[in-house]
Amino acid sequence: MERKKILLVDDSATALMMEKMVLSRGPYELDTATDGEQAVEKAVAAPPDLILLDIKMPKKDGLEALQEIRNHEATHSVPVIMVTTRGERENVDKAFEIGCDDFVTKPINGTELFSKIRDLIGG
Repeated sequence: MERKKILLVDDSATALMMEKMVLSRGPYELDTATDGEQAVEKAVAAPPDLILLDIKMPKKDGLEALQEIRNHEATHSVPVIMVTTRGERENVDKAFEIGCDDFVTKPINGTELFSKIRDLIGG
């Protein structure tokens, strides 16, 4: 069975490490990006099966990156789970308007994250 590819996007090395620890138990191939600009470049160059996308980041925030991902033919249907430190209603509403599939809050609950990923891409 081919492993599903997940792109983890966060400017926090600690958050990326935690996400990798949680997801390393699953049948997933993991790649990382540290800002929204890099996320869009990587996603378009080699579309992943799913993107975990932080909202607050330098260069390009997660909402801007999500908009570009949705506007690009190669990535417009890739499932995206937004990750945020606070579930600010305006950010969550905006993310769903743009086209995210789900969201999780930090610190990440591994069981909840696995469940959301399984619902979207299996594994």
